[in-house]
Amino acid sequence: MNIKDDFILSQINKGYLVGGSVRDAFMGKSFVDRDIAIKGAEDFAHKLAEQFNATFIVLDPEYKIYRLVLEDKINYLDISEIQGVNIEDDLERRDFAMNAIAINLSNGEIIDPFEGKKDIENKIIRHIKDSNFEEDPLRILRAFRFASTTGFELSSNTKLCIEKYKHLLFTPAKERINYELMKLFGGVKCSKTLLVMDEFGILEELFPYVKEMKKVPPNTHHHLDLFHHVVETVRNIEELYLNATKEEKEHLDSVDFGGFPRINHLKLAGFLHDIGKFSTWTIEESGRHRFIKHDDVGAKMAIPFLKDLKFSKKQIEYISSMIKNHIYPSNVIDAPDLSEKVMMRYLRKMGVNVIDNIYIAKADRLSAQGEAITEEIIKSNLDGLNALLKFYLDKKDSLKPLPKLLDGIEIMKIKNIKQSPELGKIINTLKEAQINGEIVTKEDAIAFVKEL
Repeated sequence: MNIKDDFILSQINKGYLVGGSVRDAFMGKSFVDRDIAIKGAEDFAHKLAEQFNATFIVLDPEYKIYRLVLEDKINYLDISEIQGVNIEDDLERRDFAMNAIAINLSNGEIIDPFEGKKDIENKIIRHIKDSNFEEDPLRILRAFRFASTTGFELSSNTKLCIEKYKHLLFTPAKERINYELMKLFGGVKCSKTLLVMDEFGILEELFPYVKEMKKVPPNTHHHLDLFHHVVETVRNIEELYLNATKEEKEHLDSVDFGGFPRINHLKLAGFLHDIGKFSTWTIEESGRHRFIKHDDVGAKMAIPFLKDLKFSKKQIEYISSMIKNHIYPSNVIDAPDLSEKVMMRYLRKMGVNVIDNIYIAKADRLSAQGEAITEEIIKSNLDGLNALLKFYLDKKDSLKPLPKLLDGIEIMKIKNIKQSPELGKIINTLKEAQINGEIVTKEDAIAFVKEL
């Protein structure tokens, strides 16, 4: 590996390249972030900012960490003060051996005191020392994040360390926990990692609904208990994503909210999509298990949970919408009067989230194969969902957003009401009527609101 092949690093001849960019380089992965440790970090960062015409940002004044965002707004440099007397001291304070490798930018020397390169070759995640986990318990979650994103296995000693300090996991700020979770759900081995986390009892602490989901057993429609069903749903989303078309993958890779790709959010939604089942679970005299309106209940349950974990409003809207509507595409294709009008209504209702919604519906179907579910049922459902997806992809360029016929102020005047939950209900009812094609003009909307 020759770091001087990198168009940015080739112009820097001081300091040490450290952290994830070194690990990724040894793994043959490309990277846009470059971490450099150096004595005199602030002055060095200012000089590089001038050299690259980059935006200078102070990330952590206490530890002297600075970010330089380059002109393309994609590549960036994080410049940090070496912690300790020398680079070896700095590396010893890091989390895992694979992240504790440095490359001297002046001469290309590789500094690898903890044999991290060997761990990368053997696909092992091995912590440097126990006290580093005690000092920052978030590293427990980082261990699972790296297991998810790299597919590497945790070493036996790292597993013992996680068991020892897992009770400290919730001491870091929830914003930091949120970040690691979103990284974890973006990993190629997320579903596998969730099962490993469950072995430590960590999932039940992070997601209180897990304990309840485990109480719902397999039934005629589900070959797995509810907990393993939702993990299997995540696995099937991973499989669908790997085999996605270029257009679908570009959509799922887009970062439209929350600072992470849609696919990360979609897998989290897949893990949460049936959290409403335990509280709606009934067993009929025939022995059939029913979960009436679990989609609506689950969507509402997710909102306070996600708020507590510091998810943004747009992230919560997206995830709760995926939970609420995960059955919707299958209901559309099963409609006895399926027509272009019915499908267009679905497209208008789901808007830019159609691909995501159909993916979660397909993954859900593939993850529920009880004795009552024949291969014909599965094939028919998937064929219908694929046809619905094709209909959307054919129509999407010609779809226009529905115009806003009345705003909140106009509705308050018409109904002589103040801002209240009632106003929100009226706005939603009006939108539904517009989606259904019941109202088209502003005059239609005024008459509709008056009659409510």
